[in-house]
Amino acid sequence: MSPIQFIRKQVFSVSQSEFAAILDVSQSTVSRWERGVSPSLDEMSKIRCAAVERGVSWSDSFFFDVPNGVAQ
Repeated sequence: MSPIQFIRKQVFSVSQSEFAAILDVSQSTVSRWERGVSPSLDEMSKIRCAAVERGVSWSDSFFFDVPNGVAQ
């Protein structure tokens, strides 16, 4: 599981389309991120802000490492 896929599935608990709508990007952009294309710093900031606004537990380390014990 890629870090972005972890963030979408485990942190936000949403589909690619829902995640795209939250971030105001296309679903294909989310798909590219999940296949390994890194989001820009601005996009990472949008993801972080969206998590904080929704009151979900957040760590910037999510962008780099999927926590141990998370199913691949």
